[in-house]
Amino acid sequence: MKRSEHRILTTHVGSLPRPPALRDLLVRQDRGEAVDRGAFAREAEAAVSHVVRKQVEAGIDVGNDGEQPRVGFSTYPARRMRGFGGESKRRMSRDIAEHPDYASRLARARSGAARINDAPQAVAEVAYTDLGEAVAECDLFQRSAGAEGKAFAEPFMTAASPGVIATIMLDAYYGSHERYVRALAREMRKEYELIVQRGFVLQLDCPDLAMERARFFQDEPLDRFLAAVALHVEAINEAVKDLPADRIRLHLCWGNYDGPHTHDVPLEPLLPIIYRARVGALSLPLASPRHQHELKAFRRHPLPSGMLFVPGVIDSTTNVVEHPEVVADRIAAAVESVGDRTRVIASVDCGFGTFAGSQLVEESIVWTKLRALREGADLATRRLWG
Repeated sequence: MKRSEHRILTTHVGSLPRPPALRDLLVRQDRGEAVDRGAFAREAEAAVSHVVRKQVEAGIDVGNDGEQPRVGFSTYPARRMRGFGGESKRRMSRDIAEHPDYASRLARARSGAARINDAPQAVAEVAYTDLGEAVAECDLFQRSAGAEGKAFAEPFMTAASPGVIATIMLDAYYGSHERYVRALAREMRKEYELIVQRGFVLQLDCPDLAMERARFFQDEPLDRFLAAVALHVEAINEAVKDLPADRIRLHLCWGNYDGPHTHDVPLEPLLPIIYRARVGALSLPLASPRHQHELKAFRRHPLPSGMLFVPGVIDSTTNVVEHPEVVADRIAAAVESVGDRTRVIASVDCGFGTFAGSQLVEESIVWTKLRALREGADLATRRLWG
């Protein structure tokens, strides 16, 4: 992965707003309706070209396809793999359950969205037997990036981690969380290897490593949750064992919603376990008012010497646009915590369109936020390089 050798580089976490026509096709497809393949292909191509161009205009250095052809960051494997069907019954997060008025508002906001809490479940042995859809997504992104010239200093592509798939698309077959997670690792490794072979940085989306403390594992004591985190990291390592660590970055978060987050697990007990992952960069949401203080954890658990840091310095759940000076201050604090300006790449807390139809930030504001990210990174560069 490229470092911020001469200036602070910018990136984001992956998903970007989808245009209405593509969003509607994805939601209909997710609900089992037949959609016109030609129309879908045309809309996906136009959407990827659009988000590539907008990222370039905003000054993003390390960009992607915005996950435009995917219905959701963690549920898209249900289309690409065998073994999924039916409907999961995912538990509500503790903080949302304690605030039913907020829960009602969130449900209304997601009423026309893709399936999130009732996504398909594992009903048979999971198997990734056809990489055709993943190959097509790689091809589309490369065409669109090529059309923009040398669009990015470095391209990346996201993929769901075994643990996040297992905790969102629940198990109705294996009878053991560990067996299910390890089966997913065995199969998802095919997609991970494809992404790296195609020349992209692989971003593993792993919100399960923090978010599921208040959800899937909400009844477990902390030590049992930490044991599950260790299992999920082991599964990641097994899946990427043949890939170079410096081509992989790991993103974890506490859930990309504007709720209270009052039961979020602290970062500090997680860090020593996260550091076991065979990855070259760690992406964390640190702009959220619930987690800005988590940067202090790096004083007690310093980032491993070979690992890059990708801090979120832009909030992905609010339509308030951060002032570039605030962004620069956050970047400077991240650099201070790491002790090396070249190992920090400025980012966003989480995705802007994690599921089709459930975005919190309006599209025009997304691009304004990304421009603020660039402006803040430029301010930080002047401070840090003199």
